[in-house]
Amino acid sequence: MRTLLDNAEKILCSLIFLAMTFLGFANVVVRYLSNHSLAVTEELLVNGFLLLTIFGAAIAARRGEHLAVTIVFDLLPKRGQLVLMWIAGALSVLLLALSAWFSLELMLNQIKSGTVSYGLQLPAWYYSVGLPFGFAIVIVRYLQHAAEAYRESKAPVAEPRREAKALEAPHV
Repeated sequence: MRTLLDNAEKILCSLIFLAMTFLGFANVVVRYLSNHSLAVTEELLVNGFLLLTIFGAAIAARRGEHLAVTIVFDLLPKRGQLVLMWIAGALSVLLLALSAWFSLELMLNQIKSGTVSYGLQLPAWYYSVGLPFGFAIVIVRYLQHAAEAYRESKAPVAEPRREAKALEAPHV
């Protein structure tokens, strides 16, 4: 169960990408055989891409692989880096929480207004339901990475081992 929770967004991204691949392939085959396009595939692919992006951001947050400009961070002393890391973390969580809140508001507005999608005529909130959940996962994964980075910054730095050097031939 632990492995499933640790890899939930990877599994979701794999399933979404697999479904998008099959839809895109089916659209190409239908277009090739009949000179007509499956109009609904565009709707499904665009919304799948949106979910894929958010769950992919959760994967990047867990690994600490989001883009960062570290020129100021690298110039600061260790204590300044720690303070800046806390400030950046708080601002990131605030931005993600606001994104989750507004996407939840969007979904609730779509439910209340009865908005339907243009292709399949499905309730539009079907496509939006994953957004607040996705942003919440990004927050959790970001906090997991921040906690690990904080623990690593507090860990004592071990002295590098001194290993015997191999004898080298003199350079001529």
